[in-house]
Amino acid sequence: MSDTFDVIVVGGGPAGENAVGRCAGRGLSVALVEKELIGGECSYWGCIPSKTLIRPGDVVAAAERVPGAAEAVTGHIAAVSAFAQRDYMTSNWKDDGQVKWLGEVGATLFRGVGRLAGARAVEVAQDDAGQRLEARRAVVVATGTVPAVPPIEGLADVMAWDNRDATGSHDVPRRLLVLGGGAAGIELAQAFRRLGSEEVTVLEGGPRLLGREEPFAGGQVQAAFEAEGIRVLTDVRATGARRNRAVTVTLGDGRQVEGDELFVSVGRRAATADLGLETIGLEPGRPIEVDDSLRARAVDGGWLYAIGDVNGRAPLTHMGKYQGRLAADAILGREVRAFADEIAVPRVTFTDPQVAAVGLTESDARARGVALRTVTTETGGVPGAYTRGNGISGTCKLVVDEERSVVVGATFTGPDVQELLHSATVAIVGAVPLETLWHAVPSFPTVSEVWLRLLEAYGL
Repeated sequence: MSDTFDVIVVGGGPAGENAVGRCAGRGLSVALVEKELIGGECSYWGCIPSKTLIRPGDVVAAAERVPGAAEAVTGHIAAVSAFAQRDYMTSNWKDDGQVKWLGEVGATLFRGVGRLAGARAVEVAQDDAGQRLEARRAVVVATGTVPAVPPIEGLADVMAWDNRDATGSHDVPRRLLVLGGGAAGIELAQAFRRLGSEEVTVLEGGPRLLGREEPFAGGQVQAAFEAEGIRVLTDVRATGARRNRAVTVTLGDGRQVEGDELFVSVGRRAATADLGLETIGLEPGRPIEVDDSLRARAVDGGWLYAIGDVNGRAPLTHMGKYQGRLAADAILGREVRAFADEIAVPRVTFTDPQVAAVGLTESDARARGVALRTVTTETGGVPGAYTRGNGISGTCKLVVDEERSVVVGATFTGPDVQELLHSATVAIVGAVPLETLWHAVPSFPTVSEVWLRLLEAYGL
């Protein structure tokens, strides 16, 4: 026996939810298969809890920059209250509200592990039972990623934290080791330092933090970390780990570092190992390669779609949501082309200073053969920054395609610069000529006036 739907979505994170909502809202019958919580990794173990834990430290740091407000900062952050707010923001890891939404849009939920079982078919393992689903139009895979585990001797025995342990913790370790200098690792390194960890050490194998961003970004974050007592070790490789109450990590040069907890944050891999890809001729354990309509390239008939992190194109929540909307439109018979995830992926690292970037870095542009020119200005060099407090610093940088006279990349560092990012995203996606951008007048006094300074530096 099997149930038949127009569309079957496997994976109920933000990407899957967007595909479900858009298909169901336009009259298609939709089944959603999810083994855990509707809302996915971002809602319960990623973006939402981590940013909630980061926020108290950001607010205190912002107040300390402002004379008059600084005098009101007289105590320490109450970690217990921060954890309680995190619990509230994750609905105490319950998805009742999302389940209710599914009913409201007319989608059918199947709790269990979904596996492909041939063309247009999904088998759902539910405790002792099973259910076979078949799709008239499409199957959409939105299973996301799982943490990558580096091959370090002894790591499996030390009970290291992954992102779920870190964002779900109700305790502040006195000494925290963080393996990995990417966004997730350094965001929580600073969050726990500000929540009360006495010692935080970041171990990064590359030459700098945030190795995929502009070099100045990682350098500025490292300087800020060291100023508030976070130790940063770059160009180091962990070769061993052991726990005897405390965790000891051995580095390639023989040095040892010790902490009470070890948070491993060295990347993620596509969650396709147990998805049944072999039943349709694809290789398990690898991202599902898709075309610009989000259809799987190597599957005949155009019925299989892969959206979000599982396809490897742009593994960020907002890009998965974007792809979910496009895939739904394609299923509904519209001509679509995903191109934002090729030219304008916005990304924010919520440290202090923040790093907000979109499009190409200078090195990316050079690798692509862009006839480029770059311009920079200081984030703190406009009156709007002065009004936000003392010591506001950072860098704003544009990467310009000289042949087309358009922006192809932008990076902003400094406090709260995430709100500068969407204007850059619009400029890149819209291929707005610099001569036209010159007439987009920033309000005074706002930090957005850095756009005027950047265009002046370009010569307009």
